[in-house]
Amino acid sequence: MVTTATKVPVKPLGDRIVVQPLEAEQTTASGLVIPDTAKEKPQEGKVLAVGPGNWDEDGDKRIPLDVAEGDIVLYSKYGGTEVKYGGEEYLVLSARDVLAIIEK
Repeated sequence: MVTTATKVPVKPLGDRIVVQPLEAEQTTASGLVIPDTAKEKPQEGKVLAVGPGNWDEDGDKRIPLDVAEGDIVLYSKYGGTEVKYGGEEYLVLSARDVLAIIEK
């Protein structure tokens, strides 16, 4: 599998992932323009980095995450922590905040 994920200077730990939120739609299906004040917070983003996963109960091995770099994911509306680093905005999410992988 070849990924085209952008290299980010932020390395997530444990079961965390770094996501770049995708912009919300600017217009409705009928062509109406949505003003900035009425836009909903985006819930879709591209996974840029994935942590190594949490340790199992015995502490012997890591449990890998279900997402990979380059995946487009749907995440919880108010989940994660917004981070601004190097002029870019990222969202650091726990794996449990990811609701689904979007296949396009």
